[in-house]
Amino acid sequence: MSETEARRAGRPRKAVLNRERITEHALELVSDDGYESFTMQRLAKSLGVSPSALYNHVDSKNDLLQWIQELVMADIDTSVFDEADIKEALLQWATSYRNVFARHIPLIPVIAVLPVSDSPRTLGMYERVAEALSDYGMAESEVVPTIVALESFIFGSAMDTAAPHDIFDTRNHQDLTPHFTQAVAAQRRSKLNTSDDSFQHGLSALVTGLLAIRS
Repeated sequence: MSETEARRAGRPRKAVLNRERITEHALELVSDDGYESFTMQRLAKSLGVSPSALYNHVDSKNDLLQWIQELVMADIDTSVFDEADIKEALLQWATSYRNVFARHIPLIPVIAVLPVSDSPRTLGMYERVAEALSDYGMAESEVVPTIVALESFIFGSAMDTAAPHDIFDTRNHQDLTPHFTQAVAAQRRSKLNTSDDSFQHGLSALVTGLLAIRS
């Protein structure tokens, strides 16, 4: 073996910089600190590369956000629409959707208003839900409002998973809130005393009501 070959063999290998690795690091940074504090320079530093090397793979922060959206949406289960009736499928899909974003709460304000034109997986999810609603007999004009209503509830419920346990503490103003104070106490004694319980309770009512608007 030549001296040059020996030097090459002994050099540590650098991790390959590709879309998957870049996106995973970006998702971690955004999930930890939010999108506003996310910069391409911070991402490059976390990857151990220069910003110029990063820009050889992705053109902009906005393009990277589309990659993040694609990665996150891949975890949402739409296979349930092939296996269950429409109500059960919507319940399971919405639960999967909410659980995914409960793990990435800082992404919600960004993803919720991000155009989906460059996100095939998001469009694929919408297509599957729209197909199921259409097959059920829902009027075309009601399909998108139904999806938007469910998404609004899903995103809000995902954020609620991070709410403090005592968010409804009224101890300092019980004289001003007698009815609400009693309701809070009753809720704590009931079976619907976690964010998961409240989500399922509200989701079931929402899905039942939306499916009643068939045409």
